[in-house]
Amino acid sequence: MNALTENFDLLLKGFVETIKLLLASGALAMVVGIFVAVARVAPVPILRGVGTTYVTLFRNTPLLVLILITYYGLPEIGIDFGFFIMVTLAMGLYTAAFVAEAIRAGVNGIQTGQVEAARSIGMPFNLTMTQVVLPQAFRFVVPPLASVFIALTKNTSLAAAFGIAEATFRMRGLLNEYATERIAIFFGIALGYVIIVEVISFGAHLFERRWAVKR
Repeated sequence: MNALTENFDLLLKGFVETIKLLLASGALAMVVGIFVAVARVAPVPILRGVGTTYVTLFRNTPLLVLILITYYGLPEIGIDFGFFIMVTLAMGLYTAAFVAEAIRAGVNGIQTGQVEAARSIGMPFNLTMTQVVLPQAFRFVVPPLASVFIALTKNTSLAAAFGIAEATFRMRGLLNEYATERIAIFFGIALGYVIIVEVISFGAHLFERRWAVKR
């Protein structure tokens, strides 16, 4: 256990970096995902087409490929915001496709009568979505959204391959320095990820209970 106890501060910094990646890419995924979900259910065919194309493109492209494109490809055309932001951009846009599908499923679960009632009193589409549909849709999609962000937590480990000193990157360094303590290092890093995932699950459980839909 010397590898873990002697390098606790280093590991803590790695998990702080992991959480930063999770929060930044998760926030981007939520914002983009909501817009894409709304586009997917919009009455305008062009918007539906854009939303469908986005989901099809990003959901079916491996995350590693997207990171390679943003990390190496965008700087070639003069777009470079730094390593952290470029990797965050790739993970956020990728995860947004899954967020959009989860929210769209929640929107489709809303009774059509409520949408028709909103339209009957003259509410435009944007107000109907923001004031009537989306607030209720989020009640249905807490569990699937939690699953999406749990997957994102594990996907942050890909950033290690691009030099970002998150938890998996720190693990690789420890494995090289403490070759005889591999099992302890693996279990220690795994425990850190488990704790993050459990926090997400616990938060989702609280929201689910608070927003429980009474039937």
